[in-house]
Amino acid sequence: MRRAALALVIGAALALPCRLAFAGAQAEEQLSASVRAGLSASLSDQAAPEPTFPSVAAKTAWLSDRAALLAKRMPEIEDRVTFLKTVYYEATRAGLDPELVLGLIQTESNFRKYAVSSVGARGYMQVMPFWVQSIGRPTDNLFHLRTNLRYGCSILRHYLDMERGNLFLALGRYNGSRGQAAYPNLVLASWSQWRSMPAGYQVAMK
Repeated sequence: MRRAALALVIGAALALPCRLAFAGAQAEEQLSASVRAGLSASLSDQAAPEPTFPSVAAKTAWLSDRAALLAKRMPEIEDRVTFLKTVYYEATRAGLDPELVLGLIQTESNFRKYAVSSVGARGYMQVMPFWVQSIGRPTDNLFHLRTNLRYGCSILRHYLDMERGNLFLALGRYNGSRGQAAYPNLVLASWSQWRSMPAGYQVAMK
């Protein structure tokens, strides 16, 4: 019963009418050497490598449950599975909980690949275009799935490191609203919904 109710809650959130993307204005600043190195590495337009799960059963459960909830946003099952595998791979690569990244994407773009905010932030994770200039990769396409998630996850990791693990402040930096409660609370609420799904495997955030 609890699982069905939770699916309705998340499903209702995903079914909300499209709106302008939420993103504020991430501030352009000096990236740490590790983040810069990770973003400077060549990103292929090909799919991300297969993410590592503790078991085949855990992988199947995590992907199938979440793919079902994304059906209205991504009608093709292959698109949903590719998206979720890329989220899982890029999130864990950056030391983030994949459910946190799903919650952020839900808040930022409501899973719209080509979302553009009023200040020009782009894609699923609403990455500001100045980042591609900052790392010397001006031809990177921020609407490309893996590129957008690599940037978004790396930037959030950077903010978490800056804030010494304080997720509330890091999320505020991501949105350009550090210290204000509205945006972090939205992401944390979405994260809680995705994490509360009883099936699948949850990854602890580093």
